[in-house]
Amino acid sequence: MRVITEEPLKEYIAKHPDTRVALQDWLKVVKAAKWENFADVKRSFNSVDNFGNQHYVFNIKGNHHRLVVVIKFTIKWVYIRFIGTHAEYDRIDCTTI
Repeated sequence: MRVITEEPLKEYIAKHPDTRVALQDWLKVVKAAKWENFADVKRSFNSVDNFGNQHYVFNIKGNHHRLVVVIKFTIKWVYIRFIGTHAEYDRIDCTTI
């Protein structure tokens, strides 16, 4: 899969250095993946949730942080829409960001 702009991850890691390993691991798995559907994503990340409208939420670092992405399976790309703490995530509507 192709990750559209890794910059939000780099910026988040700069603010939250404790997420470096978890986010780098997530990125490595995603880049190597050839997902065709949600079931494929679920096999890679058991805790991922599908919120509809092509939006998916990943738990990062023991569910202390959340990553919301849009996945376009047909063109093989993942677009990062939000990364934040669990508390910050609770204040957004992840289906519309």
